Amino acid sequence: MRRIVVETARRKQRTKRGWGRRRVQVDLPTRLPPDELLALDEALGRLEQLDSIKARLVTLRYFAGMTIEQAAEVLGISRVTAHRYWTFARAWLHQQMTGGEPG
Repeated sequence: MRRIVVETARRKQRTKRGWGRRRVQVDLPTRLPPDELLALDEALGRLEQLDSIKARLVTLRYFAGMTIEQAAEVLGISRVTAHRYWTFARAWLHQQMTGGEPG
């Protein structure tokens, strides 16, 4: 799902697209503008290098629309650990995307 959302954002940024084809509206799980979605994808790639479980948690929550409990079950971690990882990952991604100083 992440690849579909990111590729849709990339396509929207291209100057030439469509080639006379009918546009089909797809309901994606995210409402971010394409440039912010691409920044999220890049930051998520860096998080994957740092900690792949936290990156998978973000992917499951944000792109697959899972709850904390569902994602924790898929990843084989406790709900408490998933909440802790989710809090860290959101703060880390926000810092990476905005260029802010870590808190």
